[in-house]
Amino acid sequence: MADLPYRGRGTDQEDDEEEEEEEIDETGYKTIKDAVLFTIDVSPSMLTRSQTSDFKKEDRDSPTSAALKCAYALMQQRIISNPNDMMGILLFGTEQSRSQNDDGSGRGGPAYPHCYLLADLDVPTASDVKRLKSLVEDGEESAQLLVASQEPVSMANVLFCANQIFTTKVPNFSSRRLFLVTDNDSPHSADKALNSAAAVRAKDLYDLGVVFELFPISRPEHSFDRSKFYDDIIYRATPNDPDAPAPLSGVNKASSTGDGITLLQSLLSNINSKSALRRALFSNLPFEIGPGLKISVKGYIVIKRQEPVRTIYVYLNGEKAQIAVGSSTQMAEDTARAVEKAEIRKAYKFGGETIPFTKEEITSIRNFGDPVLRIIGFKPLDTLPIWATTRPSTFIYPSEDDFIGSTRVFSALQQKLVKSQKMGIAWYIPRRNATPVLAAIIPGNEQTSDQGVQTIPAGLWIQALPFADDIRQNPETTLVHASDSLIDMMRTVMQQLQLPKA
Repeated sequence: MADLPYRGRGTDQEDDEEEEEEEIDETGYKTIKDAVLFTIDVSPSMLTRSQTSDFKKEDRDSPTSAALKCAYALMQQRIISNPNDMMGILLFGTEQSRSQNDDGSGRGGPAYPHCYLLADLDVPTASDVKRLKSLVEDGEESAQLLVASQEPVSMANVLFCANQIFTTKVPNFSSRRLFLVTDNDSPHSADKALNSAAAVRAKDLYDLGVVFELFPISRPEHSFDRSKFYDDIIYRATPNDPDAPAPLSGVNKASSTGDGITLLQSLLSNINSKSALRRALFSNLPFEIGPGLKISVKGYIVIKRQEPVRTIYVYLNGEKAQIAVGSSTQMAEDTARAVEKAEIRKAYKFGGETIPFTKEEITSIRNFGDPVLRIIGFKPLDTLPIWATTRPSTFIYPSEDDFIGSTRVFSALQQKLVKSQKMGIAWYIPRRNATPVLAAIIPGNEQTSDQGVQTIPAGLWIQALPFADDIRQNPETTLVHASDSLIDMMRTVMQQLQLPKA
C-alpha cells in the first residue's frame, strides 16, 4: 500500500464537509417524527372472548382487549425509543361518543356518532399511559366504556373523524399512519352509498399523505375477506413509495382468534414490523444495465448497527448547568502564533516532498463522476466468497420517478439472475464525493413469515466488494497433529460423553 497522503491541519468542520461518508447520511433514519392513530373496532364480535378450555384470564381476551393491550405496549415502547412521536387511540362502534371538540356530554349531539377518542393524537403523557393501563387491567372500567352500539357505525364517519384528527394535530408531519383493527370485512354490505362515501373519505386521507394500515382479524367460523370492502379504500404500496409498508404476500393473511395470547402476539408482531419507518439511503440512483439502457433505483439499509448518540459537555461549577461551547485555534509550531484560516493549505507528500493543492484541485481529484450503479459484467453466484462480506448489504428497489418502466426492467433482471444463478459486477458510486467501489449485485427472492406476512420482498442486493488492502491476512499458525494412539484414547473419552443411541 502506498504512503498515506499528508494533509495540512484544518478545522474539523472543513474535514466533515469535504469527506462525506456513508454513516453521515444514515443518521436521519430515526429523526423523522411519526404520528400513529390506533382505530379499534368495538363491535359485539370484537368483544366476544375466545372460548378455550384454559381458565386463565389472559388466554380469553377479546380482540378489542388484545388490540388495546397492543396499543398499550406500543405506547410504552414509543415513550422510551421515540419520545417525540405522537400516538392516539380512536374507538368506533361504541355506545358513547367523544371527539376532540366535545366532552362526551352529548349536548347538541355528537359530531361523530359512535366514535370515542380514548387518547388524543399527541405525545403520550403519564396520564395517558395510566388510563390505558387501567383500562386494559380493570374489568369494570372496560365494561363501562367498551359497550357496542345498537346502531351500525358509518366507516365514512370514522375516516372523517380520523381526517380531522390528523389535520388539526399533525398537519406538517411527514409520517402519518392510521392503524385499523377490525374483524368486519363488510361494514356496509347492503348500502352502496355508504361504501362510496367511505371510499371518498379514504381518498381524502390518501391525498393528505396518511398511510392506511389494516390489521384484519379472522374468526374460526369466518375468514376475513378484504375484497368485499377494504380493497376499494386502501391503496396498495407502490414500488416507488419509500415510506410505504411492505405489502402482504399473496393472499392477505389475517390474525386468528384462536386464543387471546396467540392473537395478542400476532398483533404485536404485525404492528411492530410496520411501526419502524423505512427511509431510502439514496433516491433515484441511475442504474445502467447496459449501453443505452438505464433505470432508476432506491436503496435501503435493512440492518444497521445502533450507535450511541453524540454527547455534549455540561459545565456544572456555575450557578446553573450550562452547555459548554468548544472552540479551537490553529497555532504555529515555532512561534506559537495563531494561524489564520486563509494561511492553511492542504498538501500531499510525494517522494519526500510536500506538494500543496488548492481547494478546487482537491475537489477535482476526489471527483470520480456522478453517482451511478453501472453493470460491467456477470459472474456465477458461487464465485463470491464468504470473506468478501465486509460491509452491510444495501437493498435496492425500482423507482418510476426518473424513468418510466423501471419496475418492469428491474423485475426482468432480477428474475433472470435468479434463474441463471448469476450476479452482476458493477461500478458503484452511491452519492457525490463518495469513494467508488466494485460491487456485486445479488438477486434475492421473497421471504415470508409463518403467518404469511412478507418479511423481505424480492429485489436486488448491493454487496460492496473489498479491495486487497481491506482483507486482513490470517496469522501464520503451525498445525500440530496428534498421534494415532492419542486419537484412539480421546475417541474412548468422547464415546463416554455421548448419550445412549448417540
